[in-house]
Amino acid sequence: MSTPSPRRQMGFWMCLALVIGNVVGSGVYLLPASLAPYGLNSIFGWLITSVGAVALAAVFARLAKLFPRAGGPYVYARVAFGDRIGFLTAWGYWIGAWVGNAAIAIATVAYLAELIPWIKQTIGGPAIASCVIIWVLTYVNWRGAREAGSVQIVTTVLKLLPLVAIVALGVWLLMKGDTSVIKAEPTAYSWPAINASAILTLWAFLGLESATVPSSKVEHPERNIPLATFWGTLGTAVIYILTCSIVVLLLPASQLADSSAPLAEVIRMFWGDGIASTLALFAFVSGFGALNGWILLQAEMPRVLANEGVFPKVFARESKHGTPGASLVITSLLLTTLVLMNYSRSMVQVFTFIILIATSTYLVMYLCCAVAALKLCWDGLLGSAGRRLSPFLLIAMLASVYSLWTLFGAGAEEFWWSMALFAAGLPVYWLMQRPGAGARPVPRIID
Repeated sequence: MSTPSPRRQMGFWMCLALVIGNVVGSGVYLLPASLAPYGLNSIFGWLITSVGAVALAAVFARLAKLFPRAGGPYVYARVAFGDRIGFLTAWGYWIGAWVGNAAIAIATVAYLAELIPWIKQTIGGPAIASCVIIWVLTYVNWRGAREAGSVQIVTTVLKLLPLVAIVALGVWLLMKGDTSVIKAEPTAYSWPAINASAILTLWAFLGLESATVPSSKVEHPERNIPLATFWGTLGTAVIYILTCSIVVLLLPASQLADSSAPLAEVIRMFWGDGIASTLALFAFVSGFGALNGWILLQAEMPRVLANEGVFPKVFARESKHGTPGASLVITSLLLTTLVLMNYSRSMVQVFTFIILIATSTYLVMYLCCAVAALKLCWDGLLGSAGRRLSPFLLIAMLASVYSLWTLFGAGAEEFWWSMALFAAGLPVYWLMQRPGAGARPVPRIID
């Protein structure tokens, strides 16, 4: 039976919400505290990371425009380096997605528990709440891309409200010229501190490639995906820099370092406890929206691989709504299992370590895609033949250097473990290459 063509249901605004919603999770609410030891150096760290992230976004935008096929990173790596590297890039991205989703689910429920205390007061309450949220969002994504996109738009708007409010507050205070509100202590600028803060802020930008993965569900993908990727990343960078800079300026370093909710501390200083307590609601919405978008991606990537014949066919089965029904169920079962493991005390340290490894897989993917853009540009496939020293080549070089630098800074142990994770995908790839296993040749250059 022939498979019906996928229904394209996501327009530009849904793609933009997917990028911003997946990038802006619960981390922004905690990062200012993590960056407190570096003082004003953290602002320069944000600037460096933002430049690198925007360069990566420009790379993904250019690649998405010329290769508007579902799978994003898989397609780009495969076109540049062949089927095996393409598969391993997608494999690492998929593993990193559903493992990282466990952390998002747990953080989201932590904020929900502040609003509904019985969750943390009941034995097994956080685990049950996490699983309920996972399967509610799995159902939303099963219903269709437009339903998931609608949730993403609403949650993205809501999650940006407190960040915009803090930016507006900071701008208003600084425009008044009252220097007494600035509590930041003088900081000696040093490259090691800037470097450390830049590595930390990188985690806040993971997901900038989100719109490139489900392109089969996007209207006019050659236009909407590049625009959403670039402007979503740039807009997020501006919000991050302004929000965290204002928090650093308005809170003393000692108070900032000890705070578990630095954004709430700023709001409490100027608007009182009542308004500050509502921040837990916005933090929950932020995590909820991020998890919604990432569940879409954790199911979409294996569906793409299955359709290409390099992953088990079961992942290609679609629901009556044209969504990757089987892939959603399987990956959410894996996610649920990992969440339940985390609520066993003996597994907490193992889980934390797995999260670090999974995050490193994203860095490898970014490096692979940036180098792929370099190769394709040099080969004349990303522009007019002979224009090898085009401006885009310089952007791709910047993205490649930045990706390599952040991967090095993430830590050697995590890097080698992530390499082992990528290697674990090789048996799956070789099994799918057997005659009759489903593998089929795919054109290297995509029209």
